[in-house]
Amino acid sequence: MSDTLDSRRAGGRLVVTGYAAEPPATHPPLDFPDYRSTRLRFPRRPLVPLPHRLTEVTGPLLGEGRVADGDHDLTAQHGEAPLGERIIVEGRVLEADGRPVPDTLVEVWQANAAGRYRHDGDRHPAPLDPNFSGAGRCVTDAEGRYRFVTVRPGAYPWKNHDNAWRPAHIHFSVFGRAFTQRLITQMYFPGDPLFAFDPILGSVPEAARERLVSRLDMDLTMPEWALGYRWDIVLRGRAATPFEDEEDDG
Repeated sequence: MSDTLDSRRAGGRLVVTGYAAEPPATHPPLDFPDYRSTRLRFPRRPLVPLPHRLTEVTGPLLGEGRVADGDHDLTAQHGEAPLGERIIVEGRVLEADGRPVPDTLVEVWQANAAGRYRHDGDRHPAPLDPNFSGAGRCVTDAEGRYRFVTVRPGAYPWKNHDNAWRPAHIHFSVFGRAFTQRLITQMYFPGDPLFAFDPILGSVPEAARERLVSRLDMDLTMPEWALGYRWDIVLRGRAATPFEDEEDDG
């Protein structure tokens, strides 16, 4: 997940230039002993490079026609509003040089305000919210901008170690020009006291951890309605957002 397929248009035709390697000290290692589930799925043999072809960048895309106008608002998907602190999360998807990435699918999923996922695998005895499914999606605009309305997720236990609790976070998925180009990461909230005890965040090189933390933005906040948090996703380069294995489910 650390490399992205680089392509560009030249003279009206698509030119595929290969995978651009990320700089070191950005992404978490595939095996991080404190994060126990990496022991079960990190590769134990040398990786085998697979040749890529144009189909990887010209395959089917999930564009605007498949995304409804209200899919970005996780608070308006049911008959009533969900419980919890309403928030707005907005940012941009950017290339290394600051260029926006338009028309790309961004998806989110998260626990509810009590720290419970609407998923059969979540047996945490916190209450489910009948008015919150915890998933949304949108397509970035011409400036690479995305926007979600949701509730702030709660912390939850996850049994990785004794008294293990995940900090509040929202999972993000970003698709590129084809389904083979999917990147997954997590956004955290500023000042969370659980940061120091979380091995998933701790697996990210220290210099890159702050790139996963959103910032409170009072200009984005709507008075008497919702706090606003801003968080950009940078695909590569020195300021790249750390990404994770698709199977990570913490």
